[in-house]
Amino acid sequence: MKKSIQIGTSDFKKLIEENNYFVDKSMLIKEFMENGADIILTPRPRRFGKTLNLSMLGYFFDIRTKSDTKELFKSLKIENEKEIMKLQGEYPVIFVTFKNQKHLSYEDFKDGIQMLLSNLYKEHDYLLYSDKLSEFDKADFKEIISRKAQLGVFSEGISNLMIYMNKHYGRKVMLFIDEYDVPIQEAYMRGYYDEMISLIRNILTCALKDNIYLEKAMITGILKVAKESIFSGLNNLQVNTILGLKFKDKFGFTEQELKELLTYYDLQDKSDDIKKWYNGYVFGGKTIYNPWSVLNYIDNNEMGFMPYWINSSSNDLIKKLLLKGDTNMKLELEELIAGNSISKAIDDSIVMSEVEDSNENIWSFLLMCGYLKAIKTENIEGILQCELKIPNKEVLIFYNNLIEKWFKESTTNQKYELMLKTLITGDIEIFSGLFKEFVINNISYFDVSGKEPERVYHAFVLGMLISLSKGYEVKSNKESGYGRYDVMIIPKDVSKIGIIIEFKKIDDFLSYTIEEGTSKALKQIEDKKYETELLEKGIKDIVKLAIVFKGKEIKVTQGNIV
Repeated sequence: MKKSIQIGTSDFKKLIEENNYFVDKSMLIKEFMENGADIILTPRPRRFGKTLNLSMLGYFFDIRTKSDTKELFKSLKIENEKEIMKLQGEYPVIFVTFKNQKHLSYEDFKDGIQMLLSNLYKEHDYLLYSDKLSEFDKADFKEIISRKAQLGVFSEGISNLMIYMNKHYGRKVMLFIDEYDVPIQEAYMRGYYDEMISLIRNILTCALKDNIYLEKAMITGILKVAKESIFSGLNNLQVNTILGLKFKDKFGFTEQELKELLTYYDLQDKSDDIKKWYNGYVFGGKTIYNPWSVLNYIDNNEMGFMPYWINSSSNDLIKKLLLKGDTNMKLELEELIAGNSISKAIDDSIVMSEVEDSNENIWSFLLMCGYLKAIKTENIEGILQCELKIPNKEVLIFYNNLIEKWFKESTTNQKYELMLKTLITGDIEIFSGLFKEFVINNISYFDVSGKEPERVYHAFVLGMLISLSKGYEVKSNKESGYGRYDVMIIPKDVSKIGIIIEFKKIDDFLSYTIEEGTSKALKQIEDKKYETELLEKGIKDIVKLAIVFKGKEIKVTQGNIV
């Protein structure tokens, strides 16, 4: 009988004991122990096995269950590492996760932290019966459990628990902290960021900084959060982002691991499709597959390929950042959706409070969260320069859905479809009216400043790129400064109309009129012979349009019909 696929189980012991398939990541234990840093931060995208890996580390080292858990590691790769196996069950262990600390307000967050620490102390309530702890220790212990302690005492909750465990066992403590940045992102979205940062900083600094009771610690999250000084002054903190070389094959599935999985479940013939849908990640130069989507597909392969990973979260923050992006971001997003790459300077230390300040910050955020991949990385005078692409078909679906959602929220679906239909059928008079209405009504939606209508037409081009993709190829030929932005809509059926659109923006300080701008745009189409590509493809009916902006004035004009 084949082992079953257990989706979403992050408890290592449960996974092994219930005879579920386990992609053997046990060599993480060896790499963790042989790493010279006392505190290791390994940010990875969500659903890439972080919690399961920490759970495995916890079960391996936990002194409380030494005899019970040794069997869990039988037949795993780590069993062959004799020196490492001597450490099995030799340390007190604290495992704490912040993954559920998603709250609407700071008050709710404080309550959540108090409950989290109360439950953590209950897990170790055997210490209340230890003759190594003083009555004062036990009194403080009970205050945490009952959630009656002052906030300052809760801030030192993890640190104090390490002291109690060290007194009881006479050994230093292994500390594993999971999803440390969940409350950071949530507080950023909900508006209590500064207060939350202060509390989470106190908790983590007390636990990690100059703590003589700490043996080693591993911390996971999605991001390396910088400048908030959460890890301020930690002299022995090592950070290993997806761009680093350490732990590069310990989160997500390698190509060899995927091959073994598919062979076990007799799905070898699906490897090419799985690569298109769920591959594309590069961690430290290593090709990595999305484990969440791969396992979901194997478990439900009769249903075909689906976007499992992107549907496993609300993606609210990602959507917010992309929607607020400026015109350059819309242009670059268009490049990515067309299957091209963009080159960006990447800062792998995310500053949540500054992530919206520039496009560069947003691209870094998208890369670290798994919505982009770095196909090439160069260190140029201390700055990481990355060539970025959309990693796979699943994530491309996310961007496509996001753009469609923009339009459904910013205009009626019926009007948007009618606008595109009148364009591709050549009914330019009706298209003109609908397009002007679309721009005027949606400047406030697509453009936060309300001053740049070109953001709307770049969003419009993105919309065409997605909405017309089944029957048309949408190509754009951009020029910096928005002096020219021509679009070609090429029908796959040569009997249909081909369309050339020249967008032109006239700055208010220029003396020429919108009519003169229109003439220039149409003349440019003729002089540059843009219709040549369409004619060579056998397309005989060609519509030439000039769409010109001056302030909030918009003019749509049809040129000579070929």
